[in-house]
Amino acid sequence: MSEYFLGVDGGQSSTIALIGDAAGKTLGWASAGPCNHVSAAEGRAKFLRVMRECLSQAAAQADLDPARLHFRAACLGMSGGPEDKAALLQELISADRLLVTTDAKIALAGATGGAPGIIVIAGTGSIAFAENELSETARAGGWGYIFGDEGGGFDIVRQALRSALAEHEGWGPRTALTPALLEASQSADANQALHRFYTQEWPHSRIAALARVVDQIAESGDPVAVDTMQRAAMHLAMLAGTVRRQLWPRRNEADGPLQLAWIGGVFNSAIVLDRFRMLVELEGSVRTAPPLHSPAMGALLTAWKLAGISASPEQVPGIKT
Repeated sequence: MSEYFLGVDGGQSSTIALIGDAAGKTLGWASAGPCNHVSAAEGRAKFLRVMRECLSQAAAQADLDPARLHFRAACLGMSGGPEDKAALLQELISADRLLVTTDAKIALAGATGGAPGIIVIAGTGSIAFAENELSETARAGGWGYIFGDEGGGFDIVRQALRSALAEHEGWGPRTALTPALLEASQSADANQALHRFYTQEWPHSRIAALARVVDQIAESGDPVAVDTMQRAAMHLAMLAGTVRRQLWPRRNEADGPLQLAWIGGVFNSAIVLDRFRMLVELEGSVRTAPPLHSPAMGALLTAWKLAGISASPEQVPGIKT
């Protein structure tokens, strides 16, 4: 009788499910909408609907009956934390072993192929997560847009708008960020842009997407924008260094290089990525590289690992690393 394994990346923008077999082969995959909120009744209903849709489509692609599907092991990495989703998933998924964990853990597993190391995630927010050879873990950041998320997309735009407001009030230098942000938000001045960003029409993810605008202005040479992007890189490197010192306080060159990868839209900025890599490599014994696999594949790798299977998966067409 065949044995099956499940890996799920449940994110703020989409949910991706992968089904594999005991030979380490990916049989089917599917994507559906976001599944990060379950606090209200309507949130729970949406979460279950998205998960059922994603699992059913992945099972269909694998030519399996979703109603009768049982997994030897399943790993699901959830944005926003696993605590409020674990009970729902236990009712939804039939598995001998079921691990509901964070999206950071599966991102690291995918990035390093399951090896110890560090992952720094910088999208709308930011977080660093690490796991060492003893399976000890550490995290830094990820505290949300009010109290943390330094170096994330929202924080970049927040700092850029602060610079535009400083120019507006007459105590900050002139910067090309001001007209760029006014155009992007269709505002007459920085004050109006600020108030628009407080409305429901501008959720955090939409504001964070304007980090691309800040990066474009930085690439054109505007010193205020360049400083904004470089400070984002510094904050992200600081997060990486924090978890590194927690788990590898006495690591040196003789121990071999420590794997460190990055993921998230902020790292599409060459200014951020180049400075980030330079800063984290200054500490020595760190090897930076883009992720080997997607977080969804990291979840499937973790499911295989739960069953004692060491797999070297192929890249799945249609799923970005």
